[in-house]
Amino acid sequence: MTRTIGRKTATLGAAALTAVTALASFALIDQNAGAQQESPAEAVPAQDCGAGDYNAVVEGSGGSYSTTNGGEEVYSGGDYREAIQAGIGSLTPGRGQQESVVVHASGGIGTGVIDLPSRTSLSVCGTIDVGNAPGRGSIEATDAEDVSVPHLNMTGSPYFGLRFHGMDGLHLGQIDLNLSGGLGIRFDRDEPGSTDVTMDDVFVSGTDNHGVETWNVDGLEIGTITARDVAYAGLLLNNTRNARIGTVDGENVATGTGYATFRMANENGNLGGGNYSTNIEVDNVISRGGGRGVFCVSQSGGALIRNVDLADNGNNSILIENCYGVTIEGGTVEGGGEVRIAARSEFSNTRDVSITLEVDGTSVRESPCGENIEWNISGNASVDVC
Repeated sequence: MTRTIGRKTATLGAAALTAVTALASFALIDQNAGAQQESPAEAVPAQDCGAGDYNAVVEGSGGSYSTTNGGEEVYSGGDYREAIQAGIGSLTPGRGQQESVVVHASGGIGTGVIDLPSRTSLSVCGTIDVGNAPGRGSIEATDAEDVSVPHLNMTGSPYFGLRFHGMDGLHLGQIDLNLSGGLGIRFDRDEPGSTDVTMDDVFVSGTDNHGVETWNVDGLEIGTITARDVAYAGLLLNNTRNARIGTVDGENVATGTGYATFRMANENGNLGGGNYSTNIEVDNVISRGGGRGVFCVSQSGGALIRNVDLADNGNNSILIENCYGVTIEGGTVEGGGEVRIAARSEFSNTRDVSITLEVDGTSVRESPCGENIEWNISGNASVDVC
């Protein structure tokens, strides 16, 4: 049954929506010309950690480490961080192309920090255990270009697991963060922005803050973010634009907070001058339990989410608040908190939003009324829209 309510249409029925289950190939919007560009070719499957050629290698265990480069030993001793940093330091000074370090050993660096300069690749095939270095990342790169972390296994309770700003060309590959506190991956708020950032497959668990948080990134490509038992957001995009994301998958994320498995905030998707043409594209958001599933707030937008699969979220399953140019093409919401469009008085009203969903076991509400809002809701939800 289709019911027209004011200027909007709510479709009420039991028809199932087809879920998008694979990474879609799609085009970025050119923010200047508005023309579509072809998507890049499919990524080459990641190699096993340690495969291929490396310049420097860190080996050892139990507090005895050796670092070699080209057959020459550049470190021998019991300090795991120094062994890694010696490998980085052994790379060609002023190099014009990326050189690499592979770490086969496991160990701890305490509150130490590993710095990655330009044109450096670091793969940690063992496990690095880290402590809390206030304001710092246990691994970080700042004001650098052509930096890669193809593989990383990290445990511990850092301030930031990985920290970045001022990057041009950053690749994070298979990243596994099994933490007991801290924030997983952070791009700084009050520092220069970054361009050309790629994350292939990030798993993050156990943080007492966000899983992955970006600020001031222009040009972001993500395959999958998987967040488990993360205190705040699984993936939080702030003031980020031209982003393409495959899947954000959260379980027990943001429990008891206002955050969400996937959150956009602080003018995220604003291309400048209030232009919210679509430039944030997400294939799938999956969320089970925890707090909100999807949350757009504080003058963000320009976003297309192709599919959501949300169940038993402890706060709003979806909240679109003071956002502009947001489309959710399809998916399901089962139980949990309501699906809502809202607005606060300090920002311009929510506008240009289209939501198509099957909603069961919870409610759909628009309050206050937005501008140019389209609802297409099926399922047994109670619907209270303008």
